[in-house]
Amino acid sequence: MKLAVGCDHGGFQVAESLRAYLKEKGIDYVDFGTHSTDSVDYPLIALKVAKAVSGGEADFGVLVCSTGIGISIAANKVKGIRAAVVTNELCAGLTRKDNDANVLCMGGKVVDGETAVKILDTFIHTEFEGGRHARRVGQITDIEARKL
Repeated sequence: MKLAVGCDHGGFQVAESLRAYLKEKGIDYVDFGTHSTDSVDYPLIALKVAKAVSGGEADFGVLVCSTGIGISIAANKVKGIRAAVVTNELCAGLTRKDNDANVLCMGGKVVDGETAVKILDTFIHTEFEGGRHARRVGQITDIEARKL
């Protein structure tokens, strides 16, 4: 498994916790920054992570901004991306199980580093259930392709 990780200045502290977790667990990842609290534009980081996932360079993406909202909106503009803002482990599991989300978005002002690590762990270790959910994910893909 390989992840693409990115954050803006508002998500930097939480992203540092996530990077430490990934290193500790030996999970391969490509880091798209940022590496400080200096102001950066989150859409550009979201684009890099989303392109890595949609292009097959990474299995999943993880993005952190202040709320997770802006960065998820930007990531969802990339074809093939299903980015979800998640604030707890329950939603992390369900967005993988039911929605086959491939980019996890969190907010540095919403979750702390310890919670973010638990959310990420749940996200990457939950399999897509398929079945009726596959039909719905297919409908999302059809909307994206303008078939609906």
